[in-house]
This record gives sequence, C-alpha cells and structure tokens, in this order.
Amino acid sequence: MKPLFPELEPHPIEPSKDAPLADRMRPRSLEEFVGQPKILAPGSLFRKAIEADTLRSVILWGPPGTGKTTLATIIARRTRAKFVSFSAVLSGIKEIKEVMKLAEHHRRASGGRTILFIDEIHRFNRAQQDAFLPYVERGDIILIGATTENPSFEVNAALLSRSKVYVLEMLGDEEILRILEAALEDAERGLGGRGLVVEPGCLMEIARRAQGDARFALNCLELAAAQTRITLDVVRDALQRTALYYDKAGEEHFNLISALHKSMRSSDPDAAIYWLARMLEGGEDPMYIARRIVRFASEDIGNADPQALTVALAARDAFHFLGPPEGSLALAQAAIYMATAPKSDAAYRAWGAAVADIRAGKVEPVPMNIRNAPTGLMSSLGYGKGYQHAHDFENGVTDQDLLPPGLKGRVYYEPGDSGHEKLIRERMAHFAELRKRAGARRKK
Repeated sequence: MKPLFPELEPHPIEPSKDAPLADRMRPRSLEEFVGQPKILAPGSLFRKAIEADTLRSVILWGPPGTGKTTLATIIARRTRAKFVSFSAVLSGIKEIKEVMKLAEHHRRASGGRTILFIDEIHRFNRAQQDAFLPYVERGDIILIGATTENPSFEVNAALLSRSKVYVLEMLGDEEILRILEAALEDAERGLGGRGLVVEPGCLMEIARRAQGDARFALNCLELAAAQTRITLDVVRDALQRTALYYDKAGEEHFNLISALHKSMRSSDPDAAIYWLARMLEGGEDPMYIARRIVRFASEDIGNADPQALTVALAARDAFHFLGPPEGSLALAQAAIYMATAPKSDAAYRAWGAAVADIRAGKVEPVPMNIRNAPTGLMSSLGYGKGYQHAHDFENGVTDQDLLPPGLKGRVYYEPGDSGHEKLIRERMAHFAELRKRAGARRKK
C-alpha cells in the first residue's frame, strides 16, 4: 500500500553541518534537555506520557528559546505515531486541513495516531483554529501547539479545554551557561575541537544578557566564535549583532519601533501616530506594539501620570476584544495619550539602580526589625525586635531603618517635578521631615 505520508521520515532530519549552532545543538533526548524541571522532572506526568508514547493534545506556552520546538522534536523521535510539523507563520490552514484529512483516513484504516505540531499556533485566528476541533475530538490527531502568547487570549476556548497547557519558564543563567559550555565542548555538533580560547566571564555575560533564551545565547556564541579568542569586547559586539539577527522583518523593524518610542518620549503625537500607522500597515504584530506602549507607560511616564499604564493596558485589552482594524484605533489613542502625557523616567532609574546594587553583590540579610516572626523561637532569636508599627505614628511615618546597614541612606527613587510626581516629591519631603521628628522623639 502506498504510504499516506510518503514525504515524512520516521525521525526528524538531522540538521546539516552548515545549520545554525542553535539547531545543531538542539537536544535529541529528554536526558540532554536542560531546564523545565517543573514539567519534565523524572516521574512527572508529562515526562511519563512522552516516554510511554501516550501523549494527548497539549499546548506548550513559554518565552522564546525555552524549549518548545525542542520538546516537539524529542517527541517526534520517540513516538510510533505519524508526526507532522508545521509553522503557523509559513503554513496555511489549507495545508493543515489536508494533513488532518489524511490523519483521519490513517486512523480509520489502521488505528494509527497522527501527532500534529503547530509552532506559533497563536498566529491562526480563532475561526481558523476551529478547523482543528473535530479532528482532535475524534482522536484523528493529537495536537501539540507552541505559543509565546497567553493561551487564554490566543487559543480557542473549545480547543484549549481539550488540551493540557504546560508552561515553560525562562531558563536561568546557570542553565544557559550549561548549554553554552556543552556547545563549546561538543566536537560533533558544536564548537569543540576548534581551539577556541574563552576568557573568564564571557559565557556568563552571554547567559545573563540572553534573558532565559537559549537560542539567543547560542546564536551570540556562534557569532563570537568567529574570533579564535573570545573576549568580553567580542561578546558585547556579538550581543548587539545577535539582536539584528533575530529580527523577523529586517533592520527596519527596529528603526520603526525606535521612531515610535522616541516620538512618544519627545511628546510629539503627530510623529507617534505616523510611525504607529507605518508599523501596523506594514504587518507588524499589534500585540508587539501594545507591549511596547505598556513598557513606555512605566519607563518614560511612570508616576508623572499613573493613569498612563491603565490606558496602555486598556488599549491592549481593547485590541484583543475588537481585533483589526477597529482595535488599531485603541492603540492609536494610547500612543497619542503617551505622547501628550507628562514624562518621568524616575521609576525606571530607581529600578535600574536597585538591580545594579543587587548584581554588584549588595545582598545583605533582611534587618532583624522587619523580619517575620511567626514562631516563639524566631521571636526569641530577635526576629521583629524593634519593629515600629507605622499606624502608631504621626501620619504613619517612622524613622526605623528598612534597608540593610550597608545601604543605609541609599536613595533610589527621586521624583521629578512634572505632573503627579511634583505632588509625590512634596509628599516625600514631608515624610522626611516626619522621620526627623519621630527620631527626635524616640531619642528623648
């Protein structure tokens, strides 16, 4: 009998030696897989289903580079079922329907299963996703959907109810470091045997800047490996070039979002609305723009107008509710609001300074006076001793030390004098005066 899937290999085709390092180093088994202990620990339900080849429809939700496609590839290696892989970016619903019909015939003729992997399933709208339902319900296909977006918003509710959602978390720096070290050591698939000299700290710099994205980290390492000696300067140059390498639509994508961001920051609503229209008309993902506007509301406006964050989130929700083209108006309204709002980056600078202190090693223990003391033993050890309950003091302000001793007097948040932050600045000055009074009274 002529096979129903003549174009499919029994296992995934091995990447060529010219393939990107991230593809060559893709784990081939669960034993090689790094990260995601919550869902893949030995004995976990998901791992057992993969190992026993009894998997049912699942949605893999997580940030880029956390292993969604890799897990699908591992499943393809282990399963006895037909395995078909599609990208929602590159494939149309028509092609997938054809495969689903073949899967139906295959099940009726032989009882065999077909696993259908759809990368970036959120790219299909809800009506298109409806096409999967009858085949999933009848058991003709086992669906594995991968998405970077919240399935609650992006996946059809009926389809979601028939699937188990597994959340993949960002990889930790140490996990990224293990992946990079493996790539350097592997002479068959990685960079081993090339005589590379890596200066101390370089791999950790890549791991830290990768923000949990293994693919990004490996692409950066591959760029840096063009030099026989990998230094921090080489790594930093590779990190900049990797950002462009990752661009889905070319350098112009970054130029346009930069223009929108800087137009809003410069309080120019006309320029902001123009660049927004350029991006939407050019086919940019509206949710990417919505995320940038939300970020802008905190980064460039902050407490100068606390309502800005509410407006940004409402615009995102409105687009989810309306879809294009009507939803685009909500993004336009938000962009105009951001451009005309008072500006402050005080919260952004405060956060950056606090994170910088922590990464510099300023991680002293929590002062005893503000520790929790739920047991008698902890109280006897001094936990909570000397704590001043704010509500017992004038205007709820005490003079107790709340930062570790090594950071006493450290100022992170310095509000400006625009919009609501002017009021905050005045209020903070008043608090400072009340602290002085409280301290004076306590010393008497």
